[in-house]
Amino acid sequence: MNIEVLEDAAAVAAAAADWVSRGMAGGGTLVLAGGGTPRRCYELLDADSLPWGRVTVLFGDERCVPPDDEESNFRMAREALLDRVRPLSVHRMPGELVPEEGAELYARIVEPLRPLDLVLLGMGPDGHTASLFPGHQGLHAAGSAIAVHDSPKPPPDRVSLTLEVLQEARQVLMLVAGAGKRDAVARARRGEVPAGMVPQATWLIDRAAAPA
Repeated sequence: MNIEVLEDAAAVAAAAADWVSRGMAGGGTLVLAGGGTPRRCYELLDADSLPWGRVTVLFGDERCVPPDDEESNFRMAREALLDRVRPLSVHRMPGELVPEEGAELYARIVEPLRPLDLVLLGMGPDGHTASLFPGHQGLHAAGSAIAVHDSPKPPPDRVSLTLEVLQEARQVLMLVAGAGKRDAVARARRGEVPAGMVPQATWLIDRAAAPA
C-alpha cells in the first residue's frame, strides 16, 4: 500500500488528474469513481489531457437510480468530464434496472476487458470502496460485477465491480480527503476494510486524512 500525503483536497485532485493523464497516455480502460474528490479530479481533465479516442470509460459502482438522478455517479461524471471529451466508448452501469439485472449486463461488458488498465476509487468513512462495504456478503464474490443490497449508505440498492476485478487491475488510484476518513485510512493500512484489500493501489490523501 503506497501512500502519498498531499496538502489538501485540491492538491489530491490535481495529483490525480496528472496521474490519469500519464497513466492513460497510451489509451485503454479507465474506470471512474463517484464522490467529491474524484469529481474535482475530473474537472481538471480536458480534451487535451489524454488520447480520449483510445479510451474506454467504465464505472466502479452505481446507485440504482436513473442516469439523470442527482445521486447517479454517471450523471456526476458526465457533468464534470464526459460532456467535454470524446472517449472511444462510455459504458455506464444501468442503475435504473434491478441490481441483479444491472450487474449481469455489466459483467458481460467488463469480462472481455479484464484486467482493467486504470481504476479510480474513493473511500467512505467506514472504509468501503466502490460499493463494497465492510462485512457485506458480496465482498468476496467471484465474477466481474455484483448486485448490492442493504447498503449502509443510501440508496440501499447498487451495482459494483467485484473486489476480484479491483485486485487484478493494472493500476489503481485511491483518492481520499478529509479528517472524517482518518480512522478508515488507518484501518485500511491494516487490511481491515475493503479499501485496504487492493494491495497494488496507490493512495493520494490529504493531510487531514493522514493517520497520526
